[in-house]
Amino acid sequence: MPAGLERGEAMEPARRKFPLFRAKRLKASRLRFGKLDARGVPAILLGVSAIVVAAGVSAAIRRGATMLPETLREAREFWLAARGRPPQITAQS
Repeated sequence: MPAGLERGEAMEPARRKFPLFRAKRLKASRLRFGKLDARGVPAILLGVSAIVVAAGVSAAIRRGATMLPETLREAREFWLAARGRPPQITAQS
């Protein structure tokens, strides 16, 4: 800083010319999730990537919506077989 200037006075000409520099203090973004603690740019990147992943999952579910009931039924049958229960025979009409 040039001698004789108080803190913040050096930016005054730039603040008048460019309204973008009028912010005196910017708070950093912060993300806490369990043991994960991110601040600033990494927190913003994690937030944006979470949104992108959620959009991808939503699109995948929308595309496979016609097969979803069958997939859930097969997953349930697999879970029952993995637990050791014998398969149930159902009568079809």
